[in-house]
Amino acid sequence: MKTCFIIGAGSLAEGDLAFKKGAEDILIAADAGYIPLFAAGITPDLIVGDFDSAAKPDFSGDIITLPVVKDDTDVGFALKEGLRRGYESFVVLGGLGGERISHSLANIQLLSYVRSRGGNAVLKRGGTRVFIIDGAFEFGAAEAGSISLFALSDSAEVSLRGTKYDGGTIMLSRAFPLGVSNAFSGTGGRIEVRSGEVAAVTER
Repeated sequence: MKTCFIIGAGSLAEGDLAFKKGAEDILIAADAGYIPLFAAGITPDLIVGDFDSAAKPDFSGDIITLPVVKDDTDVGFALKEGLRRGYESFVVLGGLGGERISHSLANIQLLSYVRSRGGNAVLKRGGTRVFIIDGAFEFGAAEAGSISLFALSDSAEVSLRGTKYDGGTIMLSRAFPLGVSNAFSGTGGRIEVRSGEVAAVTER
């Protein structure tokens, strides 16, 4: 499936920009996300932003200049632009960390927005991934590290198999982080969200 890569102005870990972009993929820099790309010698297909945190670059390619006063964040606009162009798979780098936690929280909410439009998006930083589960997530024996599950809906019914804390079926609440700091057991397994919507965070 063709992928829309989006580079935000948040924190990047070593190796984050070493992704392989296919012929049908698109690379969008959201506002100051162009800075690490240019530093790495990578040319985005499109730059979008209001350029309130970085100067508008001298760039011969496509730029969409946004008003500072708007409803969308720069990453949010980039995701909508990708959806408008027919992309369903999104990888957001530079969408976590940085100086403003508000943008990290906004980007997690945007994962839900993309899912509601029929797409799938993941936030990545180093060994950390954040993505939505509203059906089933199957994983192999090679999956390692921790996995935390957070209800985005008021509640979520979740079935766990193949995790360290394997509670069968549990109920997650948006008001209590019961699903934090579980771990992969090394046997492979399945997490099924039977009702509600869940954000999964995997960390190596």
